Amino acid sequence: MKNKRVYKKRPAKNLEAEKIQNTCPECDSTDLNYDSSRAELICRHCGLVIAENMMDQGPEWRAFNFEQQQSRARVGAPSTRTIHDGGMATEMGFKKDGSPEDHAKWYRMRKLNKRARIANSRERNLAFALSEIDRKCSNMGLNRSIRESASVIYRKALGANLIRGRTIEGVVAASIYIACRQAELPRTLDEVASFTTVNRKELGRIERFLKRQLKIKLSPPSAVDYIPRFASQLELSSKSEVKAIEIVHESNGFISGKGPQGVAAAALYISSIMLGERKSQKDVAQAAGVTEVTVRNRYKEISENLNLAVA
Repeated sequence: MKNKRVYKKRPAKNLEAEKIQNTCPECDSTDLNYDSSRAELICRHCGLVIAENMMDQGPEWRAFNFEQQQSRARVGAPSTRTIHDGGMATEMGFKKDGSPEDHAKWYRMRKLNKRARIANSRERNLAFALSEIDRKCSNMGLNRSIRESASVIYRKALGANLIRGRTIEGVVAASIYIACRQAELPRTLDEVASFTTVNRKELGRIERFLKRQLKIKLSPPSAVDYIPRFASQLELSSKSEVKAIEIVHESNGFISGKGPQGVAAAALYISSIMLGERKSQKDVAQAAGVTEVTVRNRYKEISENLNLAVA
């Protein structure tokens, strides 16, 4: 008896599911409107929000006439300052199939293509430094805009020939520190230094040198800038965070010249006591990166000047 060949039926298209996606589940209307400002799909007939937090598949640029549309239209990923060639070069992928000889040939081609992307020692320096910026920012939990800003600062330093006589890692760390200050997401020198092999003293020296040579003006860090991060580490509520910010604003007259980390830590310590979320001075000091003595001194100054009955 001959074996019979069994043919599997191709599953029919789920036309009903496709219909539901294009119609309102409440009134079966097909008159739908996409609100790009809120990323929502709304039924024009009954006002039901069918989908929310939708991903915009369109370009990140805008065009107001045909000429602009033609000049800005392109394919591929957007250009970025975090890659030495702007992310515009072609990178060869891996060959998944083929003979061992084909794999060896492809490997050599990839190596040559990678070398061709770096023309001289300056580009090699830049490629290494930008990869270090990306890695360290990732370890520190910093967002994409900080990485872009730090990359721009390093590019300016390299263009002004400020790297000579200094380690690449030191200039990278200083660029990240300055970028955080510019974005009002300050990190202390100790925090940045802990993710590198550069000590705090050397990092501070390079940071001051870059600011002076590149003419970067930074306002002194405020205690308010540190409060959200410290409150998150201490797992305090938003009410305690808002109260601590109010305490800092009320204390501006007599805390000028004091370290912003210590002031932020003391304000959070006071607000946690006032709102029944008490944290120990040791926990607050560890979160802020200061000593318990500093927290105690700032706490006494603030409570006495504002007449706060906190014990």
